[in-house]
This record gives sequence, C-alpha cells and structure tokens, in this order.
Amino acid sequence: MANSIEFDLDGQHRPNAYPILASLVTPRPIAWVTTVDAEGNVNAAPFSFFNVFGSNPPIVAFAPGNKEPGLPKDTAKNVRQSREFVINLVDQPVAEAMVATSASLPYRTSELDGLGLSLSKSSVVAPPRISEAPAALECREYTTMEIGTNRLVIGTVHRVHAREGLFDPESLRFDQTNYHPVGRMASPDWYCLTDQLFNIEHP
Repeated sequence: MANSIEFDLDGQHRPNAYPILASLVTPRPIAWVTTVDAEGNVNAAPFSFFNVFGSNPPIVAFAPGNKEPGLPKDTAKNVRQSREFVINLVDQPVAEAMVATSASLPYRTSELDGLGLSLSKSSVVAPPRISEAPAALECREYTTMEIGTNRLVIGTVHRVHAREGLFDPESLRFDQTNYHPVGRMASPDWYCLTDQLFNIEHP
C-alpha cells in the first residue's frame, strides 16, 4: 500500500473505531432479528454486525449493542430471557421497513406496527418470522460473550425458511439470480444492492 492513513485504535483514534471499521468492512449482511419478551410481545431490530460462522453445527452470530451505557437493547434482553431468536434476511422490497425498525422505542413497543408487514409462526422457536423476508433462520442462543462494551450473541440454527424460487426443491441447488440481499455499507445511512454479480472459478 503506497500511501495510506494509519489509525491508532488503541490510542487517539479509539473513539472513532466504529465509523472507521463499519465504513471499511463492507458490504455486511443484515440480521433483522425478531424476538419475544416474557409477555409475548414481538420485537424486531436490524443488526449489521452479523454473519454465519460454521455449519457443524450451523452457527450464526450478531452483536446487539446497548441503547445507552449499561442498558441492553430489547433484542439482547429478550434473547437473555428466552434464549431464542429468528434472523430474517433482507432484500430490497423490505429494506425501508427494516431501517424503520431501527428506531429507538420504549420497551415492549413493537417496531413492526404500521409498516404493513405480517408475521408467520416459526416451527421450533417462539419468536415469529417476518413473512415478507426472503429467508429466515430459527435460532437458539448457544452463548453470549461480552467483551468490553461489545455483546456477541452466538446462536445455533435449527430451521431455515426460504422463499420459493431460491432453492430447487429436489436438488437443493441455489439460484443466485433470484436472491439480491441488501448489504450494509458505510455508516450511518449507506446500503448497497447485490444485483450485479460476477463469477470467478476456484482453481
């Protein structure tokens, strides 16, 4: 790298770690997480610090931060209580609704109200799926790690729901041309589409 800017995340640039890393490590997939509280109220919130990290067992991880110092977001509270969650994936038709659910609302207030979305019953966990999402992963919490003020929820995936047309029902081959998830780009408000793809064969 001929000319570059160096950031000291241990020192003077530590307060800027989030915008620096969240702007460079892109595009990131978005976990639109649904949970339920002890009274059965449904919460939905998006997280772009998210990915799949293994297949045996199938595991995913996402990082729900705090509303304010020392006060976990509703998603983290609900996962801690129920140990269950659903990750709904996001494509362009639901992108604006997904962003709308990032609003900070009082506890037990549903972010889905007034967005024209519907819920479908999950098969093995209590939180429902967002019907309009192209795919959903039913998960149970394996562990939650706290590193500094970071919270990392690691879950095992028990059921996958995918919109018709994404997989061939017999061969299970995936049709990439029918799936265009939205990716998270630089903070605070940038996203990308994934409808321009190219193929590079592995050696």
